[in-house]
Amino acid sequence: MRVLTGLDVLLNDKKLQKTFKGNVALLCHNASIDSKYTHAALGFKTAFGERFVKLFGPQHGFSTDVQDNMVETDHVIHPFFKIPVYSLYSETRIPTDPMLENIDHLFVDLQDVGCRVYTYIYTLTHLLEKCSNKNIEIVVLDRPNPINGVDIEGNILESGFESFVGRHPIPIRHGMTIGEVALMHQKFWVKEKANLTVIKMQHWQRGMFFEDTKLPWLLPSPNLSRIESSYTFPATVLFEGTTLSEGRGTTQSLEIIGHPKIEPFSFYEDVLSVAKKQSKLEGFKYRPITFLPTFQKQGNKVCGGIQIHVTDKSIYKPWRAGQLLMRELYHYLGDDFGWKEPPYEYIYDQKPIDVINGSEKMRHWVVDNNSMEELDVFEDLKDYKLNLDDIKIY
Repeated sequence: MRVLTGLDVLLNDKKLQKTFKGNVALLCHNASIDSKYTHAALGFKTAFGERFVKLFGPQHGFSTDVQDNMVETDHVIHPFFKIPVYSLYSETRIPTDPMLENIDHLFVDLQDVGCRVYTYIYTLTHLLEKCSNKNIEIVVLDRPNPINGVDIEGNILESGFESFVGRHPIPIRHGMTIGEVALMHQKFWVKEKANLTVIKMQHWQRGMFFEDTKLPWLLPSPNLSRIESSYTFPATVLFEGTTLSEGRGTTQSLEIIGHPKIEPFSFYEDVLSVAKKQSKLEGFKYRPITFLPTFQKQGNKVCGGIQIHVTDKSIYKPWRAGQLLMRELYHYLGDDFGWKEPPYEYIYDQKPIDVINGSEKMRHWVVDNNSMEELDVFEDLKDYKLNLDDIKIY
């Protein structure tokens, strides 16, 4: 049975729509569609008419057409809807008081990817904090966690490493829907609570991967055009903290990693395949490849590298797959391996790799060529699991 998102539930229920009196606004992006491919903004125009007064866009913009980190989008009047579109990735990532004027209900319909290093959940928590003392209801239209709501993995973000790719103490693979992120935020991370409502999905089960939902996949950000990319993302996003290409400027971004100085077949045969066998990690294959990024890091340079292919999602551990690949590439490339220099997501005084990892420990683990058993020590998830059990709504 096809899953119905929170957007589907709202647009299919006129009685529910009538419970929202006054003016409404919508925070959404390219992937904000219902199961029939109708964009949320079109659905809101039909459902609420002239009471639909404002749009908001997250990082990458309302249209999801802006490529990179720290590339901001402007505020505009939408040429079709004739209402303001305010960018929450502009001179501010927190909505201002004027942006929030004349709004009674602000709906949030964003497709998350289930990874801590993704900004949409922090756009939401900033919004909740801003509205905690305002008479505005925040209504999250829930969507699936595409990499399921059961498996969690990776280290918890450490205090002192907060950023716009990691505001809260959650692991890399957090196991929540975006509605549950909002609930966890309100229960554990704030003193003043907002007026929050979550419109739940129907038929979603925690163990589902995105294909199981029978929903259409639209890219939630410009470099996640394939659902396969969301499964590799918790591994490959780590390489944003390096000078290696993570495939931006190709058709398989965030599934492939490379550098001009890698000879892919010898690296795979002599180094990586041995390390993978020793690690006992399963559920995926590394494959040696050559590719040409057309922009961003290593742009227009032929790169040797590795593609990650997920063969069994039920046992695949992306965080470990990414950290293992990072360790082996660091020692294989030697002086040709580089850590990206700041700034990264508006953090100017820390290494981007540490911002992404939410700790400096994983960088030292890589440099010191430590074992997978030592990596496991960083993953203390007992308290987090208890908190997650406390806010689960499915």
